[in-house]
Amino acid sequence: MFFLTRGYFLEHNEAKYTERREKVYTCLRIPKELEKLMTFGFFLCLDTFLYVFTLLPLRVILALLRLVTVPCCGLSGSRLLQPAQVCDVLKGFIMVLCYSMMGYVDYAMMYHLIRGQSVIKLYIIYNMLEVADRLFSSFGQDILDALYWTATEPKEKKRAHIGVIPHFLMAVLYVFLHAILIMVQATTLNVAFNSHNKSLLTIMMSNNFVEIKGSVFKKFEKNNLFQMSNSDIKERFTNYILLLIVCLRNMEQFSWNPDHFWVLFPDVVMVIASEVAVDVVKHAFITKFNDISADVYGEYRASLAFDLVSSRQKNAYTDYSDSVSRRMGFIPLPLALLLIRVVTSSVKIQGSLSFMCVLLFYLGMITLKVLNSIVLLGTSCTFVKEANMEEKLFEPPPSAASKESQSVSLNTSGSALWKHITSTVLPKSDSDTFLTTPDGDDDDKIINADTGLEEEGLKQRTPKKDLLEIDRFTICGNRID
Repeated sequence: MFFLTRGYFLEHNEAKYTERREKVYTCLRIPKELEKLMTFGFFLCLDTFLYVFTLLPLRVILALLRLVTVPCCGLSGSRLLQPAQVCDVLKGFIMVLCYSMMGYVDYAMMYHLIRGQSVIKLYIIYNMLEVADRLFSSFGQDILDALYWTATEPKEKKRAHIGVIPHFLMAVLYVFLHAILIMVQATTLNVAFNSHNKSLLTIMMSNNFVEIKGSVFKKFEKNNLFQMSNSDIKERFTNYILLLIVCLRNMEQFSWNPDHFWVLFPDVVMVIASEVAVDVVKHAFITKFNDISADVYGEYRASLAFDLVSSRQKNAYTDYSDSVSRRMGFIPLPLALLLIRVVTSSVKIQGSLSFMCVLLFYLGMITLKVLNSIVLLGTSCTFVKEANMEEKLFEPPPSAASKESQSVSLNTSGSALWKHITSTVLPKSDSDTFLTTPDGDDDDKIINADTGLEEEGLKQRTPKKDLLEIDRFTICGNRID
């Protein structure tokens, strides 16, 4: 009878059950907060991607016109091209050269070669391609940044590089190889869509759920989760472009019959839905196991918005597209090159009416790019203001700030050491006492002073990184505390 009537009171452990309830509420908030971040990041990537098709060609034309007109006008004292124009011209030349090289790649032969492989082999190939894409993205932005800096570095500095032409050739080789790698990814996905039993597509989708196992049960700090969120944004946008390429290739094979699009539509929705579901489950359990609040995604959104606002300032030290590439690992040049190659091979332009349609489509893309940039800039200003980050917009670039802080910290630590030694070790008597050997206590004091200095210098040399100081691949090289 006692076991049937015995009661207990949950309020005796109120803190524990309140914490459990808050964890449930946090998991319920994760899908909404995560999708807000993903949507904002998607439009950031879209803005960078549209830049390659719309404004970059116009900027290259203006830079070439300046290159021709400045010597003719006799303006010998001024620079031929500004640093930003030099970078634009280099990007344009890279795109033209790589596009001409992509013309020698036979897409049909690649498709039939991949289709002849077994399902398991294709699954392994697709996983290897995903790993290679991440490695290419991490090293590729370094190659491009090295090229831009080598081409625009002030001439009065001592030469410490191999030259602009070798850097340019490395950049061309990288963009071409990365475009080929993405083409193989798109071809493998196309084979999965066109397989009769859809077994390959199912296996490739199940690979997303394996990602949960590899990330959920690891320890994550707030900065590490920021890296994963950026990676997920880039991965989702890249998958959308790959699906677009698959749809274009299939529609071309069926003479642009709209009925065939509705045959592909369920598979496209299934791939997108699995990607969203995996991201939501993964982030929900990571935040649960590591006691991270759902409000952290608002901070991530503000950090991305800060990059956009700071790149629009007059004293900006980097282009926004390069800032997105460093932050998310999204490099638009190879992906844009592949899309141009697929569109030009799939769509035949004949007659004046076709050229008029292409011109209207180009003007529409420019309009979309401008409207997207305006909306993003206004939204970013709102996010920065809500996060109280306006004062950081007027701070000097990180390089100058770090040099200044290092010099100040060194001077401070040096003066602190001298005061510490003179006050604790050095005696304050006549000069004869300086000639005597210090006793054991003094040795301990000196050792303790040196140890204290090392600890102080270590603390000053390894400050905690804030979200604005971390790019996409910081976690690969350094552990974030």
